[in-house]
Amino acid sequence: MMAAPVLARHADRLQAFRIAPDSTNYFACLFDPLADGVTFTLVVEIFEPGGATPPNTHAEAEECFFVLKGTGTASADGVAMPIGPGDCFTLRPGTEHIVHNTGTEKLYCLTFMTPNEGFAELIRGGIPVRLDAEDIAVLTGAR
Repeated sequence: MMAAPVLARHADRLQAFRIAPDSTNYFACLFDPLADGVTFTLVVEIFEPGGATPPNTHAEAEECFFVLKGTGTASADGVAMPIGPGDCFTLRPGTEHIVHNTGTEKLYCLTFMTPNEGFAELIRGGIPVRLDAEDIAVLTGAR
């Protein structure tokens, strides 16, 4: 059986997950190897005010972020830079990094990782989360 040539879904049908009960960010899954058979993971990462990723690195994967809404800081190997809508950055393999929401509203980042390096498994192994009206508005461009 051949895979479908086009994969598509709408924002109001995305599955979302929080990795752990105490995580201050969660992920709306766009495409990933587990659900779609692709080689990459593409999510919208949503950070609550004050939320952050734990310090982390990837042995082989590159990770790219594009800020859709909100403000924060991105730290890579101890160097921090402010981020906001329209900013993008890429993290090379082996770079320790943290993304932190420093604003009073949610921070939304389109996040792309290739190769997957277990990212989809980590996300989908987490706790299902329901996207709220604000999340759907941002994801559909209705802000």
